[in-house]
Amino acid sequence: MYLDDRRLALTEAMDTQGLWPADSPWVRRAILETVPRHMFAPERLWTWDGEAYVSVDRAVDPDRWADLVYAGPYDSAITQILDGLPSSSLSCVSVVADMLDSLILEPSHRVLEVGAGAGWNADLLAARAGGGLVTTVEVDGTLTTAARERLDASGLDVAVHTGDGNTGWPTGAAFDRVIATYAVDEVPWAWIEQTRPGGRLVVPWGRLGHIALTVADDGKSATGWVQGLGVFMPSRGTDQGREHHAIRGDDPALVREVPVQQDLRPLADTDLLFALRVSHPDIRITTTDTEQCFTVRLHDGVSSWASATVDHTGTTTAREGGPRRLLVEAEAGRQHWDERGAPSLWDFGMTVTPTGQYLWAGGAEAGSYTASLPSVTSERQT
Repeated sequence: MYLDDRRLALTEAMDTQGLWPADSPWVRRAILETVPRHMFAPERLWTWDGEAYVSVDRAVDPDRWADLVYAGPYDSAITQILDGLPSSSLSCVSVVADMLDSLILEPSHRVLEVGAGAGWNADLLAARAGGGLVTTVEVDGTLTTAARERLDASGLDVAVHTGDGNTGWPTGAAFDRVIATYAVDEVPWAWIEQTRPGGRLVVPWGRLGHIALTVADDGKSATGWVQGLGVFMPSRGTDQGREHHAIRGDDPALVREVPVQQDLRPLADTDLLFALRVSHPDIRITTTDTEQCFTVRLHDGVSSWASATVDHTGTTTAREGGPRRLLVEAEAGRQHWDERGAPSLWDFGMTVTPTGQYLWAGGAEAGSYTASLPSVTSERQT
């Protein structure tokens, strides 16, 4: 009963906020009736206690465990921790629903999923496409085994393999649909090659949103638009801590106080953040806004960082360290965005070819959005 109550509460929240996709009513039925989320949640979940990720075991605290499984529409459930950081999760229901809607999945479609995780998304795909038509690939053998057991128990026929998701599953090609459950900065060409002409791929890009691509009739490219927001874990082996830990200089003498003339609050704007992710893909930006102050933190995950605070009087104080001047680079990116008409998230799209990818705003014919915006190096080298 404790699970039914929470499923009902989550359903009502999705209904109230209008988060179920109107064009894909099957998604709501599958999530609520066919493939219960808790059937794919491991007995141990994880949550942040303010200092570290701590375990929540179903046998010890079933109510708290259920709260994590059926949290709000925008809350994921962390299912694995490696080196102190999340490495796998049950994605939040709103994003799962949005991505399945973007996939435009029909019965009888052959589907490749890269990143099986707990197996829940693969079962949702099979509930729509049909048994024997979904292949899912997971790099972590432990997760593969557990996902296979859950999928077998569900009664839907899903092929589960251990392998590098970035290489797809060539022996099963060509697929009608491909969907990734982890973020990539570069869409692997293997995914395009393994999708039939006219087929569709839905891929989390840049840890900020997902893009839907359609393969050209000649199979030599794929193009499409940004479909929605959502923070995704990166592919295994990528630095998974850059969102959590800013770089700091150990030597106070190497920390620079820097003047800031521009208003920093626009850096909290979702559209600008996405544009900066395109123009400056290696810079991570986080903001915090309270009654007392607005704070922005930037870092490149290597050796450069910056932190600035705007207090209630409007006074800005900023410090930085490392060879790059990240606040200056962010301002250059903001100006680049503003000069191009401040395109929204929904104005962006991507084209992928065998030689690479480029992102554009306003249509593929507009050409790459990225201009020549080099890193800005401090005069004070260390």
